[in-house]
Amino acid sequence: MLTRRSFNTLLGATAVASLGPKVIDGQTLTKASNVVLVHGLYADASCWIEVIPYLQNAGLNVTAVQNPLTSLADAAAATRRILALQKGPTVLVGHSFAGTIISETGNDPNVSALVYVAARAPDAGEDFAALAAKFPKPPASAGVVRVDGFFWLGEEAFLKDFAGDLAPTRARALFAVQGQVASALVTERTTTAAWRAKPSWYQVSTLDRTINPDLERFLAKRMKATTIELDSSHLSLLSHPREISDLILQAAARQG
Repeated sequence: MLTRRSFNTLLGATAVASLGPKVIDGQTLTKASNVVLVHGLYADASCWIEVIPYLQNAGLNVTAVQNPLTSLADAAAATRRILALQKGPTVLVGHSFAGTIISETGNDPNVSALVYVAARAPDAGEDFAALAAKFPKPPASAGVVRVDGFFWLGEEAFLKDFAGDLAPTRARALFAVQGQVASALVTERTTTAAWRAKPSWYQVSTLDRTINPDLERFLAKRMKATTIELDSSHLSLLSHPREISDLILQAAARQG
């Protein structure tokens, strides 16, 4: 596993960048021209707003999917519509629950690599709730509000357990735009696990109170992902956008 220090050292090794295909952790990487970003629960596509400029400044075409949060089929269809618009190799990135979505859709021929940001990463047909139950329950689960077949995070849990390392004013703004999630969505199972076929990267949030960090480590190890750990809340894409962008750029064979 790469520590943050060793990862930054790796990113600095640019002298050989032009000498043929890049090989990292035994994986031959395809240089990507596009990135597709997928958000998870309790959020919308604006959660990628800090990451997007880094990727655009690196010359990548970037698109964020608006996950409907209604069903896995709907989320997969929304993601596939965006993937179909990409011209050339594409890095597919998922945060949190969107790890399920990119696992389901990542076998698309346009996808050259997968990046999981503090994310679920189920195997095909796996009961993810049963897997997660093998680890201590994260504090955020106690703050879920359920009404009429939908759920979301209450404000206290959102500020403390979901966005705990963001400024309170910013966290409250994000709370205001969080999506309401159809209850059935989180019980659905994937039909495939794209990480078994595609080069994969994973970022573990060591201060995560929404997904247990040890569960994240288990998932990263199981998929044999190139892995970094950040001292971050669940919203590492907002509190550590540079590090998340660098991870995506490595998957795009733009650095490293």
